[in-house]
Amino acid sequence: MVRTLSTMLPLGTPAPDFALPNIDGSIVSLNDFRDSPALLVMFICNHCPYVKHIADPLARLCAEYQGKGVAVVAVNSNDVVGYPDDAPAKMAAEAAARGYAFPYLFDETQEVAKAYRAACTPDFYVFDRDRRLVYRGQLDDSRPSNGKPVTGADLRAALDAVLAGRQPPADQRPSMGCNIKWKPGNEPDYFQ
Repeated sequence: MVRTLSTMLPLGTPAPDFALPNIDGSIVSLNDFRDSPALLVMFICNHCPYVKHIADPLARLCAEYQGKGVAVVAVNSNDVVGYPDDAPAKMAAEAAARGYAFPYLFDETQEVAKAYRAACTPDFYVFDRDRRLVYRGQLDDSRPSNGKPVTGADLRAALDAVLAGRQPPADQRPSMGCNIKWKPGNEPDYFQ
């Protein structure tokens, strides 16, 4: 496990396009969420201790905000040859066990992770109605070993602001987690 911080993609960046297979076999694209007032894109996986630490509260938070009209999608970009626990069949089992009610997509080529400049799991991005980035960073201050409760405070503040037609707080702290497991020779240039 390599502890990694998110890259903090510049605010205002348009949501990079994607069309990826969901765990149910359908293809999910950015365009599928065009009518929602906000879009939450998350890079997660099955095996990461940082994701496991937040997975159940995250499932509840996402269901709550989906009920308010927020579109939610998760992407797993890990190399499944080196990390077979993140393979699509196991993603489906994880989603069922955790109660994920959002699409859980597999980015086999890792090109979507690169387009978002994703660095770690979990990594969170909130886009407004115009699909401009208004928040990127942590769920909250909780980490697997710090004893703080998982509240989702930072992400909640961002989503609440967007739903109210306001800009999220300017103080945005990077997410921290395991590095995305890049395929050999496929590490993005933003780490060099």
